[in-house]
Amino acid sequence: MKRNLALFLFLALAAVLTPSAFAQQSEQPVTGAVYQDPSVPTPQRVDDLIAHMTLEEKVSQLTHTADAIPRLGVPQYDWWNEGLHGVARAGFATVFPQTIGMAATFDEPLLHKVATAISTEFRAKYYASLHGDGSSDWYYGLTVWSPNINIFRDPRWGRGQETYGEDPYLTSRMGVAFVTGLQGDDPKYLKTVATPKHFAVHSGPETTRHTVDVQASKHDMEDTYFPAFRATVMEGKAESVMCAYNSINGEPACSNKDLLQEHLRNSWGFQGYVVSDCGAVSDIFQGHHFTKTMEEGSASAFKTGMDLICSYPPDHAGFERDAVLKAVHEGFLTEAEVDRSLRRLFTARFRLGMFDPQAMVPYSKIRPDENDSEANSQLALQTARESIVLLKNKNNFLPLKKAYATIAVIGPNADSLDALVGNYNGTPSKPVTIVEGLQRRFPQSKIVYVQATGLIGPVTKPVPSDDLYTDDSKKEHGLSGDYFSNRDLEGPSVFSRTDANVDFTWLNKGVNSQLLQNYSVRWTGVLVPPEDGSYLLGFSGQDGYRLWLDGKLLVEDWTLHHPPSTNTKLVTLKKGQAYSIKIEYFQSIRFSEAHLVWNMPGHDEQDAMDAVRKADLVIGVFGLSAKVEGEEMRVHADGFAGGDRTSIDLPAPQEKLLEQVSAAGKPTILVLLNGSALAVNWANKNVPAILEAWYPGENGGTAVAEALAGDFSPSGRLPVTFYKSADQLPPFDDYSMANRTYRYFTGEPLYPFGYGLSYTSFAYSNPRVQNLMNATGGSVTVSVDVTNTGAMAGDEVVQLYLTHKGVARAPLRALKSFQHVHLNPGQKQTVTFSLNSDQLSTVDEAGSRRIVPGIVDVWIGGGQPVTPSDLPKPAGVAAQFTISQASTIVDLPSTGKTITPQ
Repeated sequence: MKRNLALFLFLALAAVLTPSAFAQQSEQPVTGAVYQDPSVPTPQRVDDLIAHMTLEEKVSQLTHTADAIPRLGVPQYDWWNEGLHGVARAGFATVFPQTIGMAATFDEPLLHKVATAISTEFRAKYYASLHGDGSSDWYYGLTVWSPNINIFRDPRWGRGQETYGEDPYLTSRMGVAFVTGLQGDDPKYLKTVATPKHFAVHSGPETTRHTVDVQASKHDMEDTYFPAFRATVMEGKAESVMCAYNSINGEPACSNKDLLQEHLRNSWGFQGYVVSDCGAVSDIFQGHHFTKTMEEGSASAFKTGMDLICSYPPDHAGFERDAVLKAVHEGFLTEAEVDRSLRRLFTARFRLGMFDPQAMVPYSKIRPDENDSEANSQLALQTARESIVLLKNKNNFLPLKKAYATIAVIGPNADSLDALVGNYNGTPSKPVTIVEGLQRRFPQSKIVYVQATGLIGPVTKPVPSDDLYTDDSKKEHGLSGDYFSNRDLEGPSVFSRTDANVDFTWLNKGVNSQLLQNYSVRWTGVLVPPEDGSYLLGFSGQDGYRLWLDGKLLVEDWTLHHPPSTNTKLVTLKKGQAYSIKIEYFQSIRFSEAHLVWNMPGHDEQDAMDAVRKADLVIGVFGLSAKVEGEEMRVHADGFAGGDRTSIDLPAPQEKLLEQVSAAGKPTILVLLNGSALAVNWANKNVPAILEAWYPGENGGTAVAEALAGDFSPSGRLPVTFYKSADQLPPFDDYSMANRTYRYFTGEPLYPFGYGLSYTSFAYSNPRVQNLMNATGGSVTVSVDVTNTGAMAGDEVVQLYLTHKGVARAPLRALKSFQHVHLNPGQKQTVTFSLNSDQLSTVDEAGSRRIVPGIVDVWIGGGQPVTPSDLPKPAGVAAQFTISQASTIVDLPSTGKTITPQ
């Protein structure tokens, strides 16, 4: 009887606890749980929340698009947010100079202010998102995938613009300043989460990043590639780190035990979470063939210490979640290992205040009106001013000493928004291009602007509405557009309309609320040229596009690609003739662009030369933009490959135009806007004045015009070496630091790292060294007096370099400290540097960092002690001290400095 009763109870319970019953039970809201109590310590709250979750719910949190779990009160959250030099891809925001330009300021406190402003704008947008639809939308979150602290070891790398340059010390200091500014200083809550990337050896080529196995010696890892990551983790307390695509010494970066376990977590004590670069977990299996299956690949990443998958394309999240779930079911990954990653992820979300009443979170008081503020715009202007590097100033031609009646402004970057903002950028609400800045600053001058050439070919512009018609009747201008809610132009269109032309940049809002991403468009109509001639006709877009002219396929790139690619073909067209035109286009993600472009027959170069001949002063604005250098791009031109460059020269069409303009004999100034070094050898010999302005941000035009006028003295310094030719460099895919960067380069550069001229002059005197080194370490203090001996107030970047004589594998010289100071005419200031064990150490062949006995040469000045013979020598003084104690291994965790905002 008892057995029958027991069986009955078992069967009854089994009938109740069916899967559907479990599902119904799981929908009941949880109340009164420990994790819901803000007074409970965060670790306990996190553990309690995880304990309430099913395995499926846990896995739903392991991709960057984390699902909502309504019964637990867990909101949906998108971890993917970009903020290299301002809130990116989230509508209007303050756009600061691109990262490489911020590095040129050599100003840590300023960078901390910039990052603080950026984090404020992230909070402002997050508030708007929460109070809009109650969720954190893509790019409106608080987990910021910045800064990029990879070493810019080779100027051919297209993404080098995102970094702080080639020097590990400069990158460390700027990286720490940025991380601490992003994360704030509240003892309990994070303002945002900073994510230094891409850990740790990653700097091109772009074309092989998903498959390459980078080989780096232990010396180069410790001497060059690790310092900035160690500093941002140990000193900056970065809450997150992003692992890279490539393999390093035999293991994929997101599954690399040496990186993620031995160094990041064991040696540096990192407690935060690791997020993969987007698609990098799939690369473990598909690109590197490190595992036999996707399940094993994802398991390998989580077991090694990666915690969050960034899915790419974003709609692959389901595929990658399935792989993780299967990995658990098949025994490749344990649920305890899943819980470990969840613990790190939810710790960050709790510390961001996402599970607490907003009144408790100090940063929740930041409102939307603090985004894109006038104060932040002025900070962007200040940063742009400090970033400008004066490369040449023959006979003190600058600042301009008289009013010029007519100024010809020539070049592809003179009126270009692209050249202001670089990549990973926001949208400036009031951008000032170089032409606009000159017009405002020199209202007494007639400014004549002629683009004259594109960056890498002829000028192309959107085909205007006046030359487009919906059909042969020519009654209505524009093209007929059919819009589909899928990427394949299938089924009935969602809507149809007449578009004046095809010249769209839809940003993150998509076409409309119906078509945010994964949509397609078909435009049809006729093209009626305004004159006879040979036209370059084509399309620029991301993602896929096809263009037909009179029924013949003209250009096609039916692939996923970001940023946009441009394809054109030469066609002969007759004035007034109607040519049928059809465009098919699809877009997978937001931030889409679609442009029907052409080059009208004309005389671009002739127009430029006419303007030059009539001008009293010529300003050429040349260089690059993120349309030709950047991440994994499709650029079809000599000197460029996959987003990288194969040549570091000024692109040939621009070089030709510059030489033609200069031949006219008019006073000429060259302004460069670019994200990487340019070998402007001809200009250095023939153009009187050259300014390097990088991608200077929303107020770049104002800053450049003020610099030319002499409203301030340029103080920027090069954070990278400008070589004379790519022939001076080792192979691009060789990650050895031999003969790379100023620290190991044995040739003569065009312009050296740390170089930059001024409108005033400085003198250095009275160097003093106090050596407090002992057997256990200690420090060395170096002081010097710096005096502004010129007639103009100015900033000086005081740089300290060390050379360790006779020490194997030591750099030729290495920047070990710097200060950015402002001095009025005649003003003297004592600048003091305190060098700790880390700064005094060198790295041996085995990768050990040591204090080595011997003589150490010190140079303190406005640049390096060694300068090419044809360049002005920087002011500075030399000193020397001796390390006499026995060789000592440096205790790195005990070293470090703190950035104090000013």
